[in-house]
Amino acid sequence: MNTEAAVTAAFREEGGRVIATLIRLTGDWDLAEESAQEALARALERWPRDGIPQRPGAWLTTTARNHALTRLKRSATEAAKLRDVATLASHDEPDADPSGVQDDRLRLMFTCCHPALPLEGRVALTLRTLGGLSTAEIARAFLVTESTMAQRLVRTKRKIREAGIPYRVPPAHLLPERTTAVLGVVYLLFNEGYGPARPDLCAEAIRLARILAELMPAEPEIEGLLALMLLQSSRRKARLDDEGELVTLEDQDRSRWDAGAIEEGLALVEKALTETARRRASAGPYQLQAAIAACHASAPTAGATDWPQIAALYGELLKRLPSPVVELNRAVAVAMADGPEAGLALVTAMREDPRLAHYHLLPATRGDLLRRLGRRPEAIEAYQQALELATDEADRRFLARRISNLLD
Repeated sequence: MNTEAAVTAAFREEGGRVIATLIRLTGDWDLAEESAQEALARALERWPRDGIPQRPGAWLTTTARNHALTRLKRSATEAAKLRDVATLASHDEPDADPSGVQDDRLRLMFTCCHPALPLEGRVALTLRTLGGLSTAEIARAFLVTESTMAQRLVRTKRKIREAGIPYRVPPAHLLPERTTAVLGVVYLLFNEGYGPARPDLCAEAIRLARILAELMPAEPEIEGLLALMLLQSSRRKARLDDEGELVTLEDQDRSRWDAGAIEEGLALVEKALTETARRRASAGPYQLQAAIAACHASAPTAGATDWPQIAALYGELLKRLPSPVVELNRAVAVAMADGPEAGLALVTAMREDPRLAHYHLLPATRGDLLRRLGRRPEAIEAYQQALELATDEADRRFLARRISNLLD
């Protein structure tokens, strides 16, 4: 690995921790992000000359802290600023968090997910600061424009500052009101890392989910989310072939799936659903998605997959989580259970949904169903539309191969 790649890898792994630490020390979100970027720039300048430090994360944190200290000294005209300078200069730790949780990233997540903040703002800000995602990447996850997302992030940070929202994990009796947003953040972190570019985010999401499960034991939705991520990550090695090309679920070599992750995930699904039934409650969205993943994970072959059950589970999920993406996934399951004509009717009706106007998987799914029906010219047209919208290179190569195969 060359030095530039080492810097990039270190910042991807440690950037969230660096920003979270500086936010704790200064309470200034913009200064924390600026200082982290300055540390990255200095690493790119110095590491090729001085060598990669033994503890890259500590080096980045110290460099970012020193930059923040310099900035604060220049503007230290108020008592509060002087206190910040003193804190940074001594690098003293703050008072212990009353929750007993000393993980800066988890504290940052709960701060972002305060109930006084709008739900989408909570999730977006955490992805920006903790996950290091760009505004454009977050905008794609929310199916909105980059400018809309930028305004949302600014408003959310301003609200935290003006409302004096504390930087801490809330006491036990307040945890439930933050759970939905926190789980949403964790899962979006996982999804962003599910591709080949950011595996560190997948591992981080699973780690945070385990901490949440310890904080709130026997909470079925937390266990459901952890199960879902374990079952999905179990397929990571099989999603790409040796040349780095995308392999569809039905064509994956199931012997490459992580048996240990599947075993743990299946046990968690059963435990979560059993606890939900004991409470005479309805299964939440993450439990339902975990149950869908369990159907795939427990099928010995693609042909043995219980598609009618998956279609039924997506129907239940759509009631609790009405979204065009869930609706599209249900259409795929219906196509597998009842035939491509049935799925195509559902997908065609979704083409008018403006929320999916830039979502490449809609035309890609339509192209696949048309291909299965032997309607080659229409399938090619749909795949070409998907290719124009796709941004991930592996997805683009896959779609190009589909088009090429149909043209042969």
